Formats: sequence, C-alpha cells, structure tokens
Amino acid sequence: MTAAGKAGGKAVKRSAGILLFRGTPGPGPEVLLGHMGGPFWASKDAGGWTIPKGEYEPDETAEAAARREFLEELGLPVPDGELLPLGETTQPNGKIVTIWALEGDLDTALVVPGTFTMEWPRGSGNVREFPEVDRAEWFPLDVAADRIMPAQRTFLDRLRRLLPGDDGAVAT
Repeated sequence: MTAAGKAGGKAVKRSAGILLFRGTPGPGPEVLLGHMGGPFWASKDAGGWTIPKGEYEPDETAEAAARREFLEELGLPVPDGELLPLGETTQPNGKIVTIWALEGDLDTALVVPGTFTMEWPRGSGNVREFPEVDRAEWFPLDVAADRIMPAQRTFLDRLRRLLPGDDGAVAT
C-alpha cells in the first residue's frame, strides 16, 4: 500500500504533526495546541483545538510533513530536540494521523499562522482567507483533553505514558 493508501478504492488521506510539550513546576507537563481557524470553529472551545498538523502526499515522509506543517500552521520553526513517536490513529473521517511528541518551548505571542481560503458564506461565491489556527496556547494535559478534538485525545494518553511518574491515562 502506498503512503496515501486505499480504502474501498478511494485514496486515504494522511496527516502528520508534532505535539510540543514542556515541563512545568507543580501541576505537570503542558502541551501546545492550536485553536482551529475559520468561521466554523470561531465560537467552539471544547473540541476546537488541535495538534499542529496537516495533510501530506505519498512523495513526502510523515516526519517531513509534520515539521513542514508545524512551521506553516504556527509560523515558527520546530524547536530542536528528539522527536518521540506517538504512533498513528484513524479519525472518524478515515484520515490517518501520525504524531510525534517533542519537548520544547515557544512563545505563543510570536505565532504567525498560515492561512487558507474558502468560500464563505457557503454558496455566496465570496472566497475569503482565514488563519489555519487563530491562536495557540499551552494547556496542562487534563485541560488539553477537554479542549482537543476527541479523535486526537489518544495522543495525549500516549504522551502521558511516555513521561516519568505517570499513571497512564489522561483524565477526561
């Protein structure tokens, strides 16, 4: 099967990203999430946050795509450090998502998100530009579990299992 894969004769979309985390005194590690941009997500908080990630084609490796998408979505380079594989999961829409964790830090005030265009309002013929993420914030793991898209929660659980002194599950 190619990197794009096939499901019922239809190409399977793949996406890759990097879950940045940092240690903090007290409550434990925090993760960096981006709030999805565009009109659909504007008033959604719970389930409206995501790991910086994006789709890639079969001629690009998942890791290269994860690094590219981090830069495109946040406008900042991936911090130096060792990528820790968190594996992959299949989202309800069939897309296969591969994520790495990376210990690092960045100032969210410096985020300059990439943009995308879409017709808005739908059916109007007006094409508008929106940020891929409209803001980025650091969250403790338990708070992140409430904010992140449900299909990505598994990556928080996997990160927690990698960290020292863990009981193995994110409270939800």
